[in-house]
Amino acid sequence: MENYSDIKQSEKGAWLSLLAYILLSAVKLFIGTVSGSQALLADGLNNSTDIIASLAILTGLRISRRPPDSNHGYGHFRAETVAALVASFIMIAVGFQVLYQGVNKFIQPVLETPDLIAAWTAAACAVVMIAVYRYNIRLARKLNSNAMHAVAQDNRSDALVSMGAFVGIIGSQFGIPWLDPLTATIVGLLICKTAWDIFRKATHDLTDGFDAGKLELMKQTVAEIEGVESIKDIKARIHGNNVLVDTTVLVDSSLNVVQSHDITEEIEDQLKDRHQVSTVLVHIEPL
Repeated sequence: MENYSDIKQSEKGAWLSLLAYILLSAVKLFIGTVSGSQALLADGLNNSTDIIASLAILTGLRISRRPPDSNHGYGHFRAETVAALVASFIMIAVGFQVLYQGVNKFIQPVLETPDLIAAWTAAACAVVMIAVYRYNIRLARKLNSNAMHAVAQDNRSDALVSMGAFVGIIGSQFGIPWLDPLTATIVGLLICKTAWDIFRKATHDLTDGFDAGKLELMKQTVAEIEGVESIKDIKARIHGNNVLVDTTVLVDSSLNVVQSHDITEEIEDQLKDRHQVSTVLVHIEPL
């Protein structure tokens, strides 16, 4: 099974996001109020909802670190995938909110021009979120973490929202009011697309879906092992960030128990080394 220390590393990234959202939302709401920038205020409120998403991710990661018990023989690793699913719901809600605001500004354009400090605040916050995104996406790829991937995508979405706020505020300074709703609409669509990708991946994993191409490569690996005459069945599923494989292979009926066991050991070793499989269950049947 996945090393529990990997999940603990993921928690560091989630904590980083949470602290960044708390700090940036406070700054944006304050500067937005003082400067009269509706775009920055909306961005700050968006970060407030991201605090909830980060707490959901942290809760999922904390639960997934619990060891197996009488009711969860395989551990609690899927709590991480559930957390990613919850994050996708929050992101889709934010995406629709940004889209609504963009369309509403087309219908009822904001005529007042906010102070330029709002624009520079939005730009600085975007830079901070890009840095947080880069840290978390590297962590997600290193640990192959669904939850951290969701966190990183949320970070990127927030950087885009702040960039959109910056463009809109600058546009208002030059008498281009339509620039703000246009960027808001584009950013809203990108957030919804990202949320959909996270939702699709999480639901696919939770319903025991598995990539057919990867499974075929595993089948080829098993077929190449000496002593395996035929593969009767092979299937795989995702459990958190762990890959579980079950396979039934046919071997020469004249082999004794020790020889058959050696074949199962080789199958397990090859799948773990070549395909990063966490747990392999091999059933031997006589040809």
